[in-house]
Amino acid sequence: MNSSPGIFGKKLGMTQIFTDDGSVKRVTVIDMTGISVVGKRTMEKDGYVALVFGIGDAKEKHLTKAQLGAYKKAGQAPKRTLRELRCSDEFAAKFEVGQAVALDQIFEAGQKVDARGTTVGRGFTGVMRRWGFAGFKRTHGTHEYQRHGGSIGTNMTPGRTLPNVKMPGQYGSETVSTLNLRVAKVDTEKNLLLVEGGIPGARNSLVLIRQAVKTKKRKVR
Repeated sequence: MNSSPGIFGKKLGMTQIFTDDGSVKRVTVIDMTGISVVGKRTMEKDGYVALVFGIGDAKEKHLTKAQLGAYKKAGQAPKRTLRELRCSDEFAAKFEVGQAVALDQIFEAGQKVDARGTTVGRGFTGVMRRWGFAGFKRTHGTHEYQRHGGSIGTNMTPGRTLPNVKMPGQYGSETVSTLNLRVAKVDTEKNLLLVEGGIPGARNSLVLIRQAVKTKKRKVR
C-alpha cells in the first residue's frame, strides 16, 4: 500500500513560468485552497492509518442527516468532497482534526512527485481514435470501410473471436497516474502547487499529488 505523503487538489489548468536563466517551463497549476483534515484513521481503532481530507464547503441542505451528524460529532463544518489518504504514523501525527493543510509541510521546489487523475471522457469512439488503427485503403473502389477495424475472427481453429480484441467502445474517463514529475514552485500564500509537465484530468477536476515512489537512485562510483 502506497503511504507516501500527499494531498488532493483541484487542477486549474496549464501555464508557463520563466526561470532565472530565461528558460521556459510548462507547468500544471494545482489549487489546494480550502482543504482541511476532517478525520483520522488510527491503527488501534480502524486497523490502518489514514487522513480524511475535506475539500470545499457544502450547504447543509445538500447533505443527509447521517453526514451532518458525522460532521457535528467531529466538530467540523460540512465539506463538499471527502477523500481518504493512507499515510504513515509520522505523517499523520503532523496534523490535527480541523487543521488546514500547508503545502510547505508536504512539498518543496525540485521534489519529484506522482500525479493521479481521471482522464477526459471521450464517449464511444472507433478503433482509429481509441487504439490508433491506420484504417483501410481508400482506393480501387473501397466503399464505407475506411475507418473499420478489419477482421476480428479466426479460421476453423479455434473458430471464435478471441478475448481482448481491440474494438470500438468507451474511451477516456480512466484513472491514470503520471510518475516522477518535478515540483516547479510552491506558492504558500495562494495555496498553489506548480508541477512541471501535464497531469491527467480535465480542468477543475480533483487530482492526487504524492511524493514519488519510483525515483531513480544515482549509482555510486
